Amino acid sequence: MTHRILSDSKVSRLIEEALLEDIGLGDITTEAIISSEAEGQADMLVKANGTIAGLEVAELVFHYVDPRVTFVATIQDGTQVSAGTVVAHIDGCAAGILKAERTALNFVQRMSGIATLARKFVGQVAGTSAKITDTRKTAPGLRLLDKLAVQIGGGVNHRFGLDDMVLIKDNHIAAAGGISPAIEKCLTYLRAINRKIKVEVETKNLDEIREALIHDGVDRIMLDNFPIHEMRRAVEFINGRVEVEASGNVSLNNVRQIAETGVDFISIGALTHSPSALDVSLEFRIPPS
Repeated sequence: MTHRILSDSKVSRLIEEALLEDIGLGDITTEAIISSEAEGQADMLVKANGTIAGLEVAELVFHYVDPRVTFVATIQDGTQVSAGTVVAHIDGCAAGILKAERTALNFVQRMSGIATLARKFVGQVAGTSAKITDTRKTAPGLRLLDKLAVQIGGGVNHRFGLDDMVLIKDNHIAAAGGISPAIEKCLTYLRAINRKIKVEVETKNLDEIREALIHDGVDRIMLDNFPIHEMRRAVEFINGRVEVEASGNVSLNNVRQIAETGVDFISIGALTHSPSALDVSLEFRIPPS
């Protein structure tokens, strides 16, 4: 089933720009060797264990280059695969397949790397109430697909941009002269523009949590770089009055401990700012005549 994000016009522009970057004025090598009438076939092959993501994007890439190319995924995005798994069959115009190859693989490799890492974190917190969420630390221009990959890996998305949620961070607090002035300015502004969106406040200690909770209209408290024992105290103090998000220095080694403090969300920038790409290749062949 096609994900709704893939119908966004931003994705079409992203694919177009990626192909323009790669193909430029034309694929000189392919045009020199391959006849425009030649037919080709290819298998998309995974070379490492992981969670596959981006197959629907890859299909869009091939169709954008040449609508005559047929792309058939053998599994769905989100499937855990082992090295050697063929995840898609492609056939049609040989030149179209070769021109689209690298761009399609780049999307699949990055998205699969993100989904694989997200799935590992989600697995670590299984059985707790904590949800693994991403941040805005995405590759420029790739946010929609980076965040889609997090979803495919079992995580949930934090805000997509600065316009869909209020997140009062330390620099905002410093600029406003404190937590209370920052919160009040945001709440006043939201009333003035008649918008009802979530308001989250970053805190660094229990005193800041107390101050934030004074204000009706705060929906979530972020515990920024709290040690585990202080995080547990903070969750107990908040006692379900608002959502609680843990952030900072989260790893696969400590995420379970963080989840067991009772936080609702654990945000992890590494999901999208430094994923290891999953090794995926295309094995091309000319069909027998």
